[in-house]
Amino acid sequence: MEYRVLGQTGLSVSRLCFGGLTIGPLQSNRPLADGVAVIQAAFDAGVNFIDTAELYGTYPYIRGALTRTGQNIIVASKAYAYTYEAMRASVEAACRELNRDYIDIFMLHEQTSRMTLQGHAAALAYLSDAKQQGLIRAAGVSTHTIEVVRAAALMAEIDVIHPLINSKGIGITDGTAEEMLAAIRFAAGCGKGIYAMKALGGGHLSKQAEQAFAWVLAQPGIASVAVGMQTRDEAVLNAAVFSGQPPDSKLWVKVAKTPRRLLIEDWCVGCGQCGQHCPMQAITIVNHKARVAREQCVLCGYCGAYCPEFCLKII
Repeated sequence: MEYRVLGQTGLSVSRLCFGGLTIGPLQSNRPLADGVAVIQAAFDAGVNFIDTAELYGTYPYIRGALTRTGQNIIVASKAYAYTYEAMRASVEAACRELNRDYIDIFMLHEQTSRMTLQGHAAALAYLSDAKQQGLIRAAGVSTHTIEVVRAAALMAEIDVIHPLINSKGIGITDGTAEEMLAAIRFAAGCGKGIYAMKALGGGHLSKQAEQAFAWVLAQPGIASVAVGMQTRDEAVLNAAVFSGQPPDSKLWVKVAKTPRRLLIEDWCVGCGQCGQHCPMQAITIVNHKARVAREQCVLCGYCGAYCPEFCLKII
């Protein structure tokens, strides 16, 4: 496995980052022991970097895996908190639930514009204080927008940016893949650590995964790429690809045949909370039921967090 330093943080991270969303309750909802085994398979293959969020509900999985490894694992988490005290509570909860004295990277979750960055100024102020206190080692933002990457690049308080990027630009809400790459290069030039998300476009590029991974790994300025993994087969396969090893053709076929889709259960009451919180505006209410436009859905799973009936799942 290749490792790169993440901007000016001093953190040396594996090129493959374990994307923690997929094993948790918003997506595959793996039994705890199974999810821990998937993470451990990635760690055994050389992955030393894992991404999660307060929203994902995956701290128990990560804590289980951390207790079973002798590696120094770098953990990145994030929260939607926008006040000083709420962000303090989020960081303290992460430390408590992961049984750690500090979190390596803590970020503002899913920032959409310069205005939302301004609206989270108090939360970012806490992250700056937490870094001084040793509760976190770096502060950052995650985003699907070019605007936030460029704005965050100029903010001294931000050390790490976690942007959406893939070869087709799927999921970028305010421009093209080329424009996002230009913003990433600019941010990297400003000393920000960049690790990417959605290299497979939320699953839309799964059938050309090898090419999609090769494309994102070739882009300058990107230290690591977070990839969601639900099975040990996926962890082993992805680690091989990111290590430059010839992939097992049979394993490719096995993993590629695993279908992914957004499931809307029959008991949906059409409250509309999912559509209001869908960053891609892929969900509408038709005849009092949620309906997904599959060509727009990037399988991020965020909608499920806002469903009061828990009827939205990625399977």
